[in-house]
Amino acid sequence: MTDVRSLTEGLERLGVRPGATLLVHASMRRLGAAPEAALTALLDALGPEGTVVVPTFTAGNSDTSRAFREATRHMTRRQRHAYLAEMPPFDPAVTPSEGMGQLAESVRCARGAVRSGHPQTSFAALGARAADLMAGHDETCHLGRRSPLGRLYDARAQVLFLGVGYETCSAFHLAEYRVDSAPRKEYRCVVLRDGVRHWMSYKDVDLDDEDFGALGAAFEECHSPAAEPVVRRGRIGRADARLFPVREAVDFAVTWLTGNRPPGLHTDPSQNAARFLH
Repeated sequence: MTDVRSLTEGLERLGVRPGATLLVHASMRRLGAAPEAALTALLDALGPEGTVVVPTFTAGNSDTSRAFREATRHMTRRQRHAYLAEMPPFDPAVTPSEGMGQLAESVRCARGAVRSGHPQTSFAALGARAADLMAGHDETCHLGRRSPLGRLYDARAQVLFLGVGYETCSAFHLAEYRVDSAPRKEYRCVVLRDGVRHWMSYKDVDLDDEDFGALGAAFEECHSPAAEPVVRRGRIGRADARLFPVREAVDFAVTWLTGNRPPGLHTDPSQNAARFLH
């Protein structure tokens, strides 16, 4: 397993600087490190003025999610009703993230961590700016301006990939909200209100990450001739790593999505996209 010192040195070589704000997507298996070691290294590299942010999304409390469709596919109507009645409501204090990885859970559970309040696409943060970045996550806005992604954009945060690719890039979703005629859908999920289960519904952008791999490749290719690369690449532990600014990635994504997605349509109209979201 890669130790904390080696991880910290790798982060510093990549360009992580004290006081930065990082939105991190990571695979501990590919990194070859324990999540506690990775988090310690991140905090060491960032120093007391820095902040780590991770997605802590949940799909298990929604009956409009792909997770729900898969879980209930072979159920009878009676079984489905029973499943819905027992579906756990979202509680930001205790509900674990789903499919976000071990590092995300380590941040969420860390002492002093702050989590945003969206019942499906929450984020968790640890560090100097955690409270400000997580505040005011509108429950009807998954990943738009009124989410932590909007605040990360304004804060000129960076995205850090550790052993993962652009397919997981949650920052690209902010661009979907800035594309004219973005398709919308209705979402439903169960939440906790004053200790009581409550179903809420709302309309929001119909999120789609099916083409994020191609989008990321285009982003890197567009900026590769620059003297100072926008995307810094390196090796940390056993993993390929990338570091790049949220703002430049989102701005590029708006133009790319506008030119590469038919207006009002998804690359996958069946809504089986947004694999790690819904």
